[in-house]
Amino acid sequence: MKQAKRLLAGVVLTGLGLGLAQQAGAQTAALSPAQKQLREIYQELVETNTTDSVGSCTKAVTKMAARLKQGGYRDSDMQILAPPGAPQKGNLVARLKGDGSKKPLLLLAHVDVVEAKREDWSRDPFKLVEENGMFYARGASDDKAMAAVFVENMLRFKREKLAAKRDLILALTCDEEIVPSKYDGVDFLLRQHRHLIDAELALNEGGSGVLDKNDKPVRHSVQAGEKIFQSFQLEVTNAGGHSSIPSRDNAIIRLADGLSRLGKFDFPFALSDITRSYYQRMAKVESGQMAADMRAILSDPPDAAALARMYAASPFHNAQVRTTCAATMLEGGHASNALPQRARAVVNCRILPSETIEQTRQTLQRVLADDKIAIAPIGNGVVSPVPPLTPSFMAAVEQISEAMWPGVPVIPTMSTGGTDGRFLNNAGIWTYGVSGMFAGPEGSGAHGLNEHVRVKSLYDGQEFLYRLGKRLATE
Repeated sequence: MKQAKRLLAGVVLTGLGLGLAQQAGAQTAALSPAQKQLREIYQELVETNTTDSVGSCTKAVTKMAARLKQGGYRDSDMQILAPPGAPQKGNLVARLKGDGSKKPLLLLAHVDVVEAKREDWSRDPFKLVEENGMFYARGASDDKAMAAVFVENMLRFKREKLAAKRDLILALTCDEEIVPSKYDGVDFLLRQHRHLIDAELALNEGGSGVLDKNDKPVRHSVQAGEKIFQSFQLEVTNAGGHSSIPSRDNAIIRLADGLSRLGKFDFPFALSDITRSYYQRMAKVESGQMAADMRAILSDPPDAAALARMYAASPFHNAQVRTTCAATMLEGGHASNALPQRARAVVNCRILPSETIEQTRQTLQRVLADDKIAIAPIGNGVVSPVPPLTPSFMAAVEQISEAMWPGVPVIPTMSTGGTDGRFLNNAGIWTYGVSGMFAGPEGSGAHGLNEHVRVKSLYDGQEFLYRLGKRLATE
């Protein structure tokens, strides 16, 4: 009887396995040739480790160059360039020629990813796993989805012999995730090889779509501009001494008191053209108290109670309308039985584009309110202008978005995080974050555990970016 049960169980499991395999095969068979090619490229990219510790961007972009060459691009159409002293930090630049009547369009994506420990993940972070309608992997959303889409779309444009009025330039770059980095790919290319990526405008990461809990599209964002990334080191030093005879002048306590004051401080409220437009449009998307509060903060002066309610609902709203400075690292002391001779903290600030790094430093000094706390910048933040939302660009985004997701509003946003668009905007290459890829309320897990993107969203993004690139290149 036990043997019979085991045989029956084996038949059931075998049947289940065949059923799952047939289902996966049917899903693959349902893909278009362009989607099948995208999936192959995407898998190859995410399964190539490009972390700073043990990975290689050069290896990843070399594979992408091979894909382009197989699709008809010549060696003279492509270059792989690595900064001096960093052979693993290679960047690929490829060009599809237009008739030259307009300045080029740059398609930018970074291929480096943040670290991921296998023991922390439910799945191997460097194996593409398709499960329950999701793709899981480190870089699945940030930013190898966009990189893979741009590679496949460049191949598709080549196959179609696109009659473009401008060159299309693909740039797959390294070290976007390392801030600050002396090997940042976009910074390196602008300084050393500007002519290769010089363009009128660029498409980049930073914008995406949002789904509600029922997977219904709610809004589609276009990112224009971002806050300035600048960290500061705070340090208190004194003579220390034996812990059995403590004094009130304790380096750790002085620093902690200053950080406590900073934690209770709010930088001034400020709206830019982008954030004002964001809240004007979002007030039509939201309902109830949140919609009313969004309208209330647009008044002059803004409604303080509305601001407080929005902040309580999500810290995102506070980050949209203020410079923020958060303590992110702390160290102090040298022995458990000695008074500390030194205490240090790192405070990471995300500064509104309308403010300066020096203004922020002066505010920190005032709020910490202790001249014994030395404040020093860590690296040099990149201050960049906010690109204009030109009618022609917005019309292209809105019309293609409406065709694919009828009735879903396009919302301009300012990024609270950072992208390589800051370098390009400084160079006069207006850069916009837009992808056509939608994520649910849970987000994508970017930089965190079990990073993922919806399978449907990847293919929708492929089609959206194909249509947008084609329109911007041919109009």
